[in-house]
Amino acid sequence: MHLVFAFGTLKRGFALHDRGLGGARFLGACRIVKRMPMLVAGPWFAPMMLDRPGEGFRVKGELYQVDDARLLVLDRLESVGEPGNFRIVLDVELVGAGELRRAFAFVKAPELAKPAHSGYLEDYQDRRFVPPERR
Repeated sequence: MHLVFAFGTLKRGFALHDRGLGGARFLGACRIVKRMPMLVAGPWFAPMMLDRPGEGFRVKGELYQVDDARLLVLDRLESVGEPGNFRIVLDVELVGAGELRRAFAFVKAPELAKPAHSGYLEDYQDRRFVPPERR
């Protein structure tokens, strides 16, 4: 089993949650331990976290437990393996519990974050994302 940090469209109530994390075990609200830049960017208004520790905010999100098959589904949704799309491991803190966990997170290379449609965000709530079936 694996832990996954969802900070954008994979969160509950957002466009990719059902196809990415539907049926996965929700462990709670969390935030990353080290600051990272997260913004809305690109032609589809996607939430993107950039692998630049020390910049931005301690991004808020949700922690899920997934099996190997679900992790592969998430890799496909997040374009892991295509240029500029990565899965990394981050330390996250469960809100209210103070408990630290290591979880996978999906990040982008800075060159994919153009054009930028927001400044750095702590909590993604934007609803402009264009899902793949509407592109």
